[in-house]
Amino acid sequence: MTTRYRVEYALKTHRRDQLIEWIKGLLAVPFVLHSQPTVIYQEHSEGLKRVAADTHQRYAEIMRDVENLINDHSKSHVARRRQHPLRLPLITPQFYITNEMTRLYLEDAFNYQDEQRFISRRRFVAPSFNDIRLILNSAQLLGLVRSSEVDLVTFDGDVTLYDDGACLTPANPVIPRILRLLEQGRKVGIVTAAGYEEAPKYYGRLYGLLDAVHDSKKLTPSQKEGIIVMGGESNFLFRFDQESESRLAYVSRKEWLLEEMRAWHDDDIKQLLDIAEDSLRACASNLGLPAAVLRKDRAVGVYPVNGVRIDRELLEETVLVVQNTVERSAVGSRLPFCAFNGGNDVFVDIGDKSWGVRVCQEYFGGIDPSKTLHIGDQFLSAGANDFKARLASTTAWIASPAETVELLDELEAAINK
Repeated sequence: MTTRYRVEYALKTHRRDQLIEWIKGLLAVPFVLHSQPTVIYQEHSEGLKRVAADTHQRYAEIMRDVENLINDHSKSHVARRRQHPLRLPLITPQFYITNEMTRLYLEDAFNYQDEQRFISRRRFVAPSFNDIRLILNSAQLLGLVRSSEVDLVTFDGDVTLYDDGACLTPANPVIPRILRLLEQGRKVGIVTAAGYEEAPKYYGRLYGLLDAVHDSKKLTPSQKEGIIVMGGESNFLFRFDQESESRLAYVSRKEWLLEEMRAWHDDDIKQLLDIAEDSLRACASNLGLPAAVLRKDRAVGVYPVNGVRIDRELLEETVLVVQNTVERSAVGSRLPFCAFNGGNDVFVDIGDKSWGVRVCQEYFGGIDPSKTLHIGDQFLSAGANDFKARLASTTAWIASPAETVELLDELEAAINK
């Protein structure tokens, strides 16, 4: 049961996506005006069908208008030639959008999702956050397919490919979908926050997929080399190795570092992690977190001890405190980092997933951002490590591994169509 406390907590700014909330508000008007809950709720009711058709038309018109506004904003944002203010930030001052890699076909995406979720037929439940999130995903896919090719698909790990804290087992239905991408000549990158420096640890998390690639009779050796693992957001790269027991081989950092990343000095990295560690220890003490501090080569974090669960509110408080502390430091202004809530821990990594995705693009020969799709589950503006991937590629925001499977099937259907 949803309590008033949980409802109010969900309305906090750091728990909201301003674009989705704005579209929700626009769709709420026709929902109220066309809602007729007293109409007999039967499929053969002519009144219900007429109301549903009218509601669908109004929703579609609104999505078309939003599509035009966003596309106009994106073109102007990239060109930067207009002297007068852009319309979208004037209409919704808190609106924030990164450089869109593809056009958003929102009206067509709404028509598709309305068939799946019966949004316009609902009389008591207004268009929800998840409705609009999935519409935006479909709009991104349509933009990718209609404007170019899909050459690279990158994935987050936990909650995207497998349940939080679990592993990618052989029975996971996402595996044949990823194999299909490889068979089609597309490249695949697993861009995860897990910051291991040893290949066997990644194999332990991804063994179902890696064994399937290894054993596949359909994939050519070149296609098998089309999958890589980027760990620690953007710090450790592993390529597929058919001869290795762990199916992966470490790639030396000097072989894949982007030119900008070569300017990340070791002294700065140490200083940033020192500041983050001090802040994490202070939070653990002030908030009474049942957690220990773990310092790594390119990351630092707190994790629970004795198998306890840390309250979500305490995790998010820790993320926001640490993020603010590091951002206000001198080193935090010149060195990219990512502070995020891992579900039952909090970590600060050097770099972020925008860099991880860019490394994958460069490793495979310079794949264009407009031909890249990143799939992840954390896209809120604070404490979510997939958010920055929007700077490097088109993105899809999913909420479970099952949604990842559905999204890949939707992508395949869009390509074939």
